[in-house]
Amino acid sequence: MTTNTAYDHIRVEKNSESKTATIIFDRPEKMNYISMLARAQFAEIFTELDKDDSVRVIIIKGEGDKAFSAGGSIQQFMETHPEELSRLRVNVAAPERSPKPVIAQLQGYTFGVGFEIAMACDFRIAADDTLLGLPEMNLGMIPGSGGTQRVARAVGLTRAKDMIMRARRIPADEAYQWGLVTKVVAKGDLESEVNALAKELTRFSPLAQRVAKEVLHAAEEGPLSTGLEIEGRAYGMLRCTDDFKEGVDAFYEKRKPNFTGK
Repeated sequence: MTTNTAYDHIRVEKNSESKTATIIFDRPEKMNYISMLARAQFAEIFTELDKDDSVRVIIIKGEGDKAFSAGGSIQQFMETHPEELSRLRVNVAAPERSPKPVIAQLQGYTFGVGFEIAMACDFRIAADDTLLGLPEMNLGMIPGSGGTQRVARAVGLTRAKDMIMRARRIPADEAYQWGLVTKVVAKGDLESEVNALAKELTRFSPLAQRVAKEVLHAAEEGPLSTGLEIEGRAYGMLRCTDDFKEGVDAFYEKRKPNFTGK
């Protein structure tokens, strides 16, 4: 395992055996709050990991046992130019842009930008002590890094208003019922559950997973007819790949496929 700590309270650990990279918000004494600098570095980290073929799955988690991340620095918001604030959503969307599966490993306080980052991930596995929230209304503000839009798309307008306009904290079980998280597990099982999901995801063709992610995101952006057209063209493209041939051969030969992403 290799570790990179050259960031503002963010660690990146790569595990060649599991083919994973783990991004860790590493400020446990302050509930893993994420600075403005760390937001920019977060996007830079994804740019590098997206190019690394040895990494098949990316995991994001918080250090310690109290929080994934309780949000950002209020003081830094007051010191940052409004134009820069209006672009914060670009950094937070890095997991969504990534061609690789991204898992958010949630526990404890998951507020503000921490929750917005989790919502940009493909999978959210939550410990049973997780609390999700967008508390900006308490400050006379609204979520500004994708929170209003991703929550509304995930749970519908009625529940999004209930959560955001009341600054309401949503416990793990309710979040699962709403569709905000993929799965809720006992806190002691959280890491093993996330690792098991990561292992499962590495079994599949990285090319097919990237295309599936792109096609699924397209479903949110346009009418059904456009989504069906995109899906059909992607389906035809994958028919011509080495990975599809390998998958078919492995099926008939009753063996595990060896996907190469080509």
